Amino acid sequence: MEHLSDPLRAVAQAVATVVEGIGVLVVAVAVGLALLRYTVALVKRDVPFPPDGLRLNFGRSLTLALEFLLAADILRTAVEPTWDEIARLAAIAAIRTALNFFLQHELAADTRQAARNVKGRDQMAGGAP
Repeated sequence: MEHLSDPLRAVAQAVATVVEGIGVLVVAVAVGLALLRYTVALVKRDVPFPPDGLRLNFGRSLTLALEFLLAADILRTAVEPTWDEIARLAAIAAIRTALNFFLQHELAADTRQAARNVKGRDQMAGGAP
């Protein structure tokens, strides 16, 4: 006889696979867009190089992808987890949370620097203090 949790486990596994695919897609699109923007800036000889927003947009996409991948891991462990699965999820969650934390810290620093760069260019262009 089939256990009641078997269909739930199958649904959770299927949803986790879709969510994981979305995370991978986010990374692939982010890499493609970042490469395109980098190449355009290189050809145009933009200053500053690389453009300020390049790392910010790429970092935001990576952060979003990490959230999707963590969600997929949680879904896979949600139905009748074993202690081994819980330990694996805890390790993965800790690593991804640490990566996310440091990425967010970098993004905040880059955002502040980009704002200072814009303010400096505005002051130089307009002569305002």
